[in-house]
Amino acid sequence: MAYALSQFFVVSTNGIEIDWRSSAMAAYWDVLNRNALGNFRQLLEDVTLNPAMGVYLSTLDNKKEDTRTGRVPDENYAREVMQLFTLGLNELNNDGTKKTGSTGQPIETYTNADVSNLARVFTGYSYDFANLVRTPSVRFPSQSIAPVESVIRRMTSDTTRWSRPQTGSEHSMLEKTFLGTTIPANTNASTSMKIALDTLFNHPNVGPFFSKQMIQRLVTSNPSAGYVDRVARIFNNNGSGVRGDLRAVFKAILLDDEATNATGLTSPTFGKVREPVLRFTQWARNFGATSQSGNWTINNTSNAAFSLGQSPLRAPSVFNFYRPGYVPPNTAIATNTLVAPEFQIVNEVSVVGYINFMASAIGSANGLNNDVKATYTRELAIVSDTTALLNRLSLLLSGNQLSDSTKATIKAALDATTVTDTSSLADKQRRVYLATLLVFASPDYLVQK
Repeated sequence: MAYALSQFFVVSTNGIEIDWRSSAMAAYWDVLNRNALGNFRQLLEDVTLNPAMGVYLSTLDNKKEDTRTGRVPDENYAREVMQLFTLGLNELNNDGTKKTGSTGQPIETYTNADVSNLARVFTGYSYDFANLVRTPSVRFPSQSIAPVESVIRRMTSDTTRWSRPQTGSEHSMLEKTFLGTTIPANTNASTSMKIALDTLFNHPNVGPFFSKQMIQRLVTSNPSAGYVDRVARIFNNNGSGVRGDLRAVFKAILLDDEATNATGLTSPTFGKVREPVLRFTQWARNFGATSQSGNWTINNTSNAAFSLGQSPLRAPSVFNFYRPGYVPPNTAIATNTLVAPEFQIVNEVSVVGYINFMASAIGSANGLNNDVKATYTRELAIVSDTTALLNRLSLLLSGNQLSDSTKATIKAALDATTVTDTSSLADKQRRVYLATLLVFASPDYLVQK
């Protein structure tokens, strides 16, 4: 769930050029993980005030307007918090379909004036340095290093807590009018922030906009309008009068009849492409992967030519690895007016890169990067029976969705080399490696039903 949230509230390590970058990103992950079953409103606030987000979308040290120089507040976060994190570009019905105006065209959710006014809210925040001390760099003694706590704590508008304390505020004291809400002039930073986030949180678009994308990440790329509506209703009210209860929302997504009904298993419009990172983590979890060093040395897996073409918290832009409305051109998906978000990172290079990467991870004698290695204990125990082995892999990896023809194809490849209970461990391992890799390469596995 936190990983799905990381693709909605995107912060990418690639855009964080600061000291303690790894710690800052780990702290951001903690924000997502801590709030995954909490409330959307609290999550929105924690994301907004997180230093990694502050660096990524320019709210850290974002200053108020200056009429002498013509400076205006940076609008980056104001735009993205509406476009990507809460509302979307167009007004929505509760089932996720677009509302239309009198001319039949979609209705825009916000205007440029909304962006520029909301940008004033996100001014006057910086690192919280209260009771922290910089230390000299060992490598460059003339330079000092900020303590790691500065990138972990929430940003603050209290200027007395900044690295260079000051008495004057950098928060815009102008009136701020956006989305039908007006924050009066001379309203302080914390009050302005509360009003702004409450306004965004209570906008009717948030339920369907957020719910549909979480359904896409977890269940199916093309949920019905009814599915979206049912989940969005839970977002709007969990049954006890609480809006934004994420525990209730994720429960509704995973237990909805459209997610669990067996008809989806044979429907050509149901399901989603498994994204590469989740394929890899599924391998590690299912086959008892361990770190020989204890460090879990897994390098950046973003390169599509020789790795997964995707790496957690390393999206190429704030728009994630792929767009929720992506349509592969010149395909049956396009002809049937469907979307397939994950296909945006699928191409000839990434397909080969993924297979080569998984072949190394699955079957390397020393483990991935000479460190992460799976045990395959239960698979090795039944390795001489290819039918039993394939049935187990089908259950573990695809929920028993490998077709008979796929199993027959893989079985023929396995049976081409005889392996018995008395075969060497190396021969047994090779069969398990081959069987596992062929399942991970099969369309029956790659499309999650």
